Amino acid sequence: MILPTLFLELGNHQVEVAETLIQVGRFLVIFIAARAMAELMVRLSLPTILGELVAGVLIGVSGAHLLLPPETGVAINQWLLDLVASLSGVTPDMVQQLYVESFPGLQQVSVLGLYALLFLTGLESELDELMAVGLQATTVAVTGVVLPFVLGTAGLYYLFHVSLILSIFAGAAMTATSIGITASVFGELGFLRSREGQIVIGAAVLDDILGIVILAVVVALAGGDGLSAGPIIKLVVAAAVFVAAALYLSRTAAPAFDWLLDRLKAPGEVVVAGFVVLSLCCFAAQAIGLEAALGAFAGGLILSRSKHTEAIQETVKPLVALFATVFFVLIGTGMDLSVLNPFDPANREGLVVALFLLAVAIVGKLATGWSYWSKEPTRRLVVGLGMLPRGEVGLIFLGLGTQARLLTPALEAAILLMVIGTTFLAPILLRVVLSAPATVVEQPL
Repeated sequence: MILPTLFLELGNHQVEVAETLIQVGRFLVIFIAARAMAELMVRLSLPTILGELVAGVLIGVSGAHLLLPPETGVAINQWLLDLVASLSGVTPDMVQQLYVESFPGLQQVSVLGLYALLFLTGLESELDELMAVGLQATTVAVTGVVLPFVLGTAGLYYLFHVSLILSIFAGAAMTATSIGITASVFGELGFLRSREGQIVIGAAVLDDILGIVILAVVVALAGGDGLSAGPIIKLVVAAAVFVAAALYLSRTAAPAFDWLLDRLKAPGEVVVAGFVVLSLCCFAAQAIGLEAALGAFAGGLILSRSKHTEAIQETVKPLVALFATVFFVLIGTGMDLSVLNPFDPANREGLVVALFLLAVAIVGKLATGWSYWSKEPTRRLVVGLGMLPRGEVGLIFLGLGTQARLLTPALEAAILLMVIGTTFLAPILLRVVLSAPATVVEQPL
C-alpha cells in the first residue's frame, strides 16, 4: 500500500510543478515581450499600448505560439511544451491539458486589469467637465453607434448579399468603442482631462451602453426567439438608472467614503477601500444586466471628488501597469493575421468584405467629430479618432458569433480585420495628431 501511495503523491507533486511553471512562465513571456515592445514604441514616439498589442501578436497565434487563447484551437509551441514537460516530469500532452485548464485564471487577471484601468479613468475624470460636455458626448455616442451600424448592415445586405441576420450582427460589431484603449492613450499623453478627452470618454461609456442594448437585440434575432420589447426596455431602463445613480453618488458619496477611510488604520487601507467600491460597482452593473466594465468606470467617477483621490490613483497605477498589460497582450495573442494573406484564395472574399467594413468603421466614427455643436473650439479630428478603436468590444462580438457558429469564415475574417485595423490605427493616429502643434483649431459648427 505504501508504494502506490508514494507514486500518487509523486504524480500530484509533478502536476503542481507543471502548473506553477505554466502560470509563472506565462507572466514571464507576457511582461518580457510587452516591456521590450513598449520600450521600442517609446523610442518611436508611439503609444506603449500599441507595443503591448504587438507583443501579443508576436507571441500569439500569429507569431511564436508561446501564449494562445484555447479558443483559437492552435497548439502551444512544441519546444515550450517539451521544456515544461522535462522540468516537471509530466508528458507534453499533460502540459497542454494543464495549460488549457488554467488559462481562464489568466483571463480573469486580464479583466481585473481592464477594470483597474477604467476605475483609474473614472478617478481622473473631472465630473463638472464631463457633465459640461454631456450633450456633445451623447450626440457623438449616438452618431457613432447609428452610422456604422446602418451603413455596415445595409452595405453587407445589399452590396454583398449577406443574409440579414449576419449583416445585422456584423453591423452591431462596429458600434461600440473600446474605452480601455482610448483612455490609455489619452492618459499616457496627458490629454484625458481636455475637453476632447472628456467628450470621447463620456461618449465611449454611452457607446458601451447602447452596444449592450444592440447586442441583446442581435442575440434575440440570432437565437430565433424573435424580438421582444420587454427585455429590451428593461435593459434600457436599467442602464439609465445605473448612469443616473452613478452621477448622483459622484456628487454625494465622497464625504462618507472619506469619513470611513480616515478611521481605518491598517496598512493598505486606501487601495483596499478603493477596490471595495470598484467591486461593488462592477457587481451592481453586472447584476442588472450591464457590463461590469461600466461599473468600474462608475466606481472611479464616484470617488473622483474624494480628498484621497490622488492617494487612490497612486496605489491603483501600479496595478494598472501590471494587469492592464496582461489584458492588452491577450488581445494581441488572439489576432490571426494569416487572414491578411491575399494569395490564399480562401481569404479573398473575406478581404474584400473586410476592406468595406474597415472603411465603414473608420468613416462612421470619424464623422462623430463633426456631429455635435459646441460653443467652445475643439479639435474634432481628435474626437473622431478617439472613438475609432473597437478592441476588446469588437472581439467580444466576434467571439459571440464564433461560439454560436453564426458566421461564415469570410465574414468572421472580415470582422477580425476590422477590429485589428481600428485597434492598431487609433493609437498611432491619436499620437500623431495630439503630438502635433495645435496651430489650427477647428471651429465649432
